[in-house]
Amino acid sequence: MSPRVAGSGNNQVRLAQLVGITVARVIHLFDTAKGAVVPLETREPQKVSMYVCGPTVDGAPHIGHGRMTLVFDVLRRYLEWSGYEVHHVSNVTDIDDKIINRAEREGREPADVAREFEALWWEGIDAIGVARPHDDPHATAWVGQMVEMIGALVERGVAYEISDGVYLEVSKVDGYGLLARQSLDSLQAGARVDANGEKRSPVDFVLWKKSKPGEPTWPSPWGDGRPGWHTECVVMSLGLLGDGFDIHGGGIDLTFPHHENERAQAVALGRPFARHWMHNGFVEVDGEKMSKSLGNFANLIDLVRSTDPRSYRLLVLQSHYRSPMEVTKDTIAQARQAIHRLDAFARRTADIDSSPGSGIEPDPALISKFREVMDGDLNTAGAMTLVFQLVRTVNQSLDIDDLAGAEPAVAAVRSMCQALGLELNDEPEVVPDDIIAMAEEREAARAARDFGRADSLRDAITGAGWILDDSAGGTTIRRA
Repeated sequence: MSPRVAGSGNNQVRLAQLVGITVARVIHLFDTAKGAVVPLETREPQKVSMYVCGPTVDGAPHIGHGRMTLVFDVLRRYLEWSGYEVHHVSNVTDIDDKIINRAEREGREPADVAREFEALWWEGIDAIGVARPHDDPHATAWVGQMVEMIGALVERGVAYEISDGVYLEVSKVDGYGLLARQSLDSLQAGARVDANGEKRSPVDFVLWKKSKPGEPTWPSPWGDGRPGWHTECVVMSLGLLGDGFDIHGGGIDLTFPHHENERAQAVALGRPFARHWMHNGFVEVDGEKMSKSLGNFANLIDLVRSTDPRSYRLLVLQSHYRSPMEVTKDTIAQARQAIHRLDAFARRTADIDSSPGSGIEPDPALISKFREVMDGDLNTAGAMTLVFQLVRTVNQSLDIDDLAGAEPAVAAVRSMCQALGLELNDEPEVVPDDIIAMAEEREAARAARDFGRADSLRDAITGAGWILDDSAGGTTIRRA
């Protein structure tokens, strides 16, 4: 008997759409400002307003950027799956010192540099399956509002002008240092000596930078120039989401000074800012933070062009978002193998229709367990453990032809994958001709009772990344 190729079904994974989901539990998330896991309390019932710091488009995105966007993509998807209406905003910083410096080095216009690397940003983000934000404000489109806000800070007496720009006087901001978990005195003592002797304190930060020759500029009451980075996000977040929006997120490296300085401007204006602060951990290689300065910077574009991008999403899901995450060729390869196992499950269960109206509903106990895990500070690692446990259970049920017992669990797995943004592939797997030929030769060797040759061929097939499943009905080939 010739070996069979496993898998059949539709071109896309049929993920169950849960109807009428309500928020039965309270979602808990770690709040950087409070230093604890706390209930997510939203400004409006069943609605979440979320601002996530986006890219400064001065170069290709690295895999640390990829992790950050995936963490908040999963948060958004899970909130929507849980019945919340989410308004997701993520900015694009298209004017900055780094963009200007690169343009000068390469003899280009800053706007050309920004356009080139914004395109690469979206290529990488789209490839790893991150849903586009509902709004993606560009800093250059909001300069007028930034000038207005800086003017308001000057009028309040909390900002001052010196020869090179306008600065916020942080000693006049109540609670400065909250996100850094340090007092103002401690921050001032630890600040490096600033070459600008006109500043009233070394921790005062720039709101408006007066123009230098050859730089892009905009008009202002303090002379032509451009806004400081910390001013950009506070204006765009409040402008699009309003006072007291629900979540402000980004990588842990943004906590201080960037997010602290955003918060300080809102506090100085007397405007309620983010209700909840959320930050994801670093990506590490050999125990070190991944960054340009350390030289262990990896390019997200190279990753998504060279491997299944879903592997990176799965690797992120298998790590708690606040913990350091190791990214190496080995960890990516392991995630890729795990994706193959999930795809094999999708192919094996493709004929089970769990779409709305099919009569097959996700097992409510399993969904309740998934929610319990995820509601505990977005524990995606625990959620993926549950998913893989269910996949094994379903396969065991199908092995004994217990279709009725498998169907509610299949629907549950599909619903969980939907909540996590993990798209599975149930298309028939194309097995290379040489693998099929070796499998057929092995069948012939077994029939001739040449078991040594049969074992040798199985080992060769396994070494090539394929698995042979022998059963009374014949042998099936599937991806390892």
